[in-house]
Amino acid sequence: MKPSIIWLASYPKSGNTWARIFLANYLANPDAPLPINQAHRFCMGDTVAAMYRKVAGRPIDLNDVDLTLTLRPRVLRAIVANNADVNFVKTHNIRSAARGVPLIPDQFTRSAVYILRNPLDMVLSYARHYGMTPETAVSHIANVDNANAADESSVAQFLGTWSEHVESWTSPSPYPVLVLRYEDLLADPETHFGKLLKHIGVPVDAARLKKAIEFASFKELSKQEAQGGFVEKSKQSERFFAKGASGQWESDLAPDLVARVKRAHRKVMKKHGYL
Repeated sequence: MKPSIIWLASYPKSGNTWARIFLANYLANPDAPLPINQAHRFCMGDTVAAMYRKVAGRPIDLNDVDLTLTLRPRVLRAIVANNADVNFVKTHNIRSAARGVPLIPDQFTRSAVYILRNPLDMVLSYARHYGMTPETAVSHIANVDNANAADESSVAQFLGTWSEHVESWTSPSPYPVLVLRYEDLLADPETHFGKLLKHIGVPVDAARLKKAIEFASFKELSKQEAQGGFVEKSKQSERFFAKGASGQWESDLAPDLVARVKRAHRKVMKKHGYL
């Protein structure tokens, strides 16, 4: 059994989907943009309910958190059982343990890519995605018990606070972790998506890189979602790809909420250049 998982990790609404769609377009090298609803073929999720049912061999109650956590090591073992050199796996889970079960076990892991985003912008996107007010979202990302409950297609996800999540993934680990900021991907995509490719061991071809960036552009993703929807859109939001901008918080996040976010996450924001 090879430790073949390369995690594509982030707090929700931080650029994970964008990175995965870029990677799918680069690896497939198509003549036209890949359909956004096929991105999962190149990078599976670690909370897909069907996988947990499959390893259990029977119908299960997805709301039984202890049960799904018990099944998690078997799900990850099944992923690496194909003996491939690399298996890309998306996760929003914190790199920690939940109820004594390691969520990101070292023995299955080859490396990781962690994408973080200024929490002042991320919290606005988080609020839209989960159908809550910005005030509620600010409270959620400062809650040590923050988690996403199971639904019909996913088991529970364990997030913790934004600061805890970032520190869990950016602290020293026994395997390589590439840390990318959403804002840097926006400002200089060729440099920073190029870093992603080098990290996962894929040769960088300049023309192919430029094309994959174009095929994963916000304009293209928004157009595809408008035409055919997106399977990862939550039921609480009107659309998945809303604005994708940097600095939106300056006009859209109330000053008292800006102060609350900075107060709760100052140390980690400063460390990563957000203050």
